Amino acid sequence: MNPLLTDLYQITMASGYFHHRMHQTPAVFQLYFRKPPFGSSYAIAAGLETAIDFITNFRIGNDEIEYLRSFRGIDHQPMLNSEFLESIRDLRLTVDIDAIPEGTMVFADQPLVRATGPLWQCQWIETALLCVINFQTLIATKASRVRVACGEDDQVLEFGLRRAQGIDGGMSASRAAYIGGVNATSNVAAGHRFGIPVRGTHAHSWVMSFEDEPTAFAAYAQAMPGNAVLLVDTYDTIEGIRHAIKVGLELRRQGSRLIGIRLDSGDLVELSIQARKMLDEAGLTDASIVASNDLDEHKIADLKRRGSKVNTWGVGTNLVTAADQPALGGVYKLASIGMPDGTWSPRIKLSENVSKSSIPGRQQVRRFLKNGVMVGDAIYDIDEADGKKPSIIVDRHGLELTSKVTDEWEDLLIPVLRNGSRVESAPPLHEIRDRASAQRQRLDANCLRNDAPESYAAGIETRLSERRNQMMNTGNR
Repeated sequence: MNPLLTDLYQITMASGYFHHRMHQTPAVFQLYFRKPPFGSSYAIAAGLETAIDFITNFRIGNDEIEYLRSFRGIDHQPMLNSEFLESIRDLRLTVDIDAIPEGTMVFADQPLVRATGPLWQCQWIETALLCVINFQTLIATKASRVRVACGEDDQVLEFGLRRAQGIDGGMSASRAAYIGGVNATSNVAAGHRFGIPVRGTHAHSWVMSFEDEPTAFAAYAQAMPGNAVLLVDTYDTIEGIRHAIKVGLELRRQGSRLIGIRLDSGDLVELSIQARKMLDEAGLTDASIVASNDLDEHKIADLKRRGSKVNTWGVGTNLVTAADQPALGGVYKLASIGMPDGTWSPRIKLSENVSKSSIPGRQQVRRFLKNGVMVGDAIYDIDEADGKKPSIIVDRHGLELTSKVTDEWEDLLIPVLRNGSRVESAPPLHEIRDRASAQRQRLDANCLRNDAPESYAAGIETRLSERRNQMMNTGNR
């Protein structure tokens, strides 16, 4: 990832901080979103490891320095401070990062990432962090919603590479979708890079390349006896199912089996019911029925309600592009500035729209549990905790959300980088995926619903809320 993967204003601010000798001032920035996507009550945190790779591999070399030197203002003079540019040549970032682990269920206003370090460094990395974490969190959440619609037993395959937003979008989407709950991807490069299981079948062009459909199916089974999933809707779907059954019976005689058939058009409910009946009557009860065709969580839920017999779902465009909400809208705000005496001075961004006013202070998120089930989250200021348990949780407007503050709890942000170096090695992707799956089991089913979910009690600890309101009322930064 290029160190110049940032917006120009991050660099001009960094140079400006240097000009005023503020660049090494300790600062805390926090990344969060104001509203979960897709009408959900939650999101699934993702993208952290990609962001950490950006930070730990950050180096500005000679080429980048000379490019930045070429920037000119309207006075035709160098835009950026020359001394500043020399100071960052080959520099290694020294920020501390605390973050909520990928695969964790998160809620509005909660800091997914807390960056602490020199002001100019925390400023420079803003855009890259937002770019990576916004997108992967969005796609992981979409995949989680698809998983909820399908149920935990069905197979979900991500088929979206050809419709993804560019190569990086395709790779990032495959990674995030796997975290969110898909079983496999068709993206071979993502499988290779991230260790995601890879699955696939054949296209209509395979069938069209042969004299007729039976010949095409037989040829595919001969070439791929261990990967025989046959696409049956090139010409006539019911006839295609019959042809697939003949191939399946022949595979059985050869000691192999038909993995399944794929439906890509037509009435997926009626066709899947007929296909299941025909396959079962032929003794091919273990053959799966795969469906594709612009699926998303809403269409899948509707198909299942109507009695579909599909048990493997190929989800592509609507997943990897998050078609119904293509951006998460996460933000990254300055929360505290370090003082010469070593204390922290909270900062707040004000707005006439209360929901856009930031939360001041160095924050942590405490999750309260009862018998392992999530009952409420409190954002609190670590500088005001003094070993005390956060008190009753309130929302942005000071309204009480829950009094279920229990003795079973966990703090969600954990150390990831210290002085720019990893605290621990990155977890395997399958462990991150397992965490997301376990999180779904810990949330009340009514909050997990895709349609009209109940709100989860996630808010601000009382003392932090009071300080925020005071700073808003007085116009204090």
